[in-house]
Amino acid sequence: MLLARRTFLQLAAAAAALPALPRAAPAQAWPNRPLRLVVGFPAGGTTDIAARLIGQWLSDRLGQPVVIENRPGAGANLAAETVVRAPPDGYTLLAATSSNVINTTFYEKLSFNFVRDIAMVAGVTRSPLVLEVHPSLPVKSVPELIAHAKANPGKIALASFGTGTTSHVAGELFKMTAGVDLFHVPYRGSAPLVTDLLSGLVQAAFDNLPASIEHIRAGKLRALAVGTAERSPALPDVPTVAEFLPGFEASAWVAVGAPKATPAEIVERLNREINAGLADPKIKARLAELGGTVFVGTPADFDRLVAEQTEKWGKVIRAANIKAE
Repeated sequence: MLLARRTFLQLAAAAAALPALPRAAPAQAWPNRPLRLVVGFPAGGTTDIAARLIGQWLSDRLGQPVVIENRPGAGANLAAETVVRAPPDGYTLLAATSSNVINTTFYEKLSFNFVRDIAMVAGVTRSPLVLEVHPSLPVKSVPELIAHAKANPGKIALASFGTGTTSHVAGELFKMTAGVDLFHVPYRGSAPLVTDLLSGLVQAAFDNLPASIEHIRAGKLRALAVGTAERSPALPDVPTVAEFLPGFEASAWVAVGAPKATPAEIVERLNREINAGLADPKIKARLAELGGTVFVGTPADFDRLVAEQTEKWGKVIRAANIKAE
């Protein structure tokens, strides 16, 4: 009887201890070690700067370092794959960009699917692509450019910062929407594009606003329109393309993503903290310096954005028969 009573008491004590296990879990609650934010572009660019801004904010809010890991290569696919393959524990995040949704169609043999494998967490910044021309081109508005292009089919060089980039697909969308024939000239990045546009070697381009804005302000380039749905605070007198071609939208954005199976409570916590950062005047001002505006929304908002833009740019890529080089 004594043995049986002792066994019963031991079992009762063990059972009583079970509810205590979940209560002990917060000692290991997320985050209890550094996070890494993987960037698919070199240090110093717009995506990298935006990532470092929000990374520092998260570090201060979460009490853990957020390490920025630059992994450029394969059109930002290397960084995306790194995050897709990482454990879904909230410690590896991706600086997702508009390039990622374009790549889904542009690259035929990716080992991952961005829509399926990445859970969007929050936005960071959105900036316009600006439709700009060399001042020697005799046009001062989008309608004038369209009319000039129709009168001179295939003779106006429309530059981009690379085949399959946001700049390229924006140009193809413009050509389709406006019904014009422009000659595409791809560059390896925005910097060489701007150099040749300033010299007049090419006549027009869709470029990231931050790369061109000082040349526009100095009168060395003429901005005809911005690609965002609304006018840019950085160039308030410049109309949108949509004011002439309803429904047109082409912009660059930076957001934060995570492996798909990351726990919802971690995604929601990150979303709250990032959105709080985007409300901070200092972060707003720094993003404005880059030609962008804060990009606020819920994880569901950004999952929807990614799905919609993947379909939108996929249609453009297939219609224009754009192939990876």
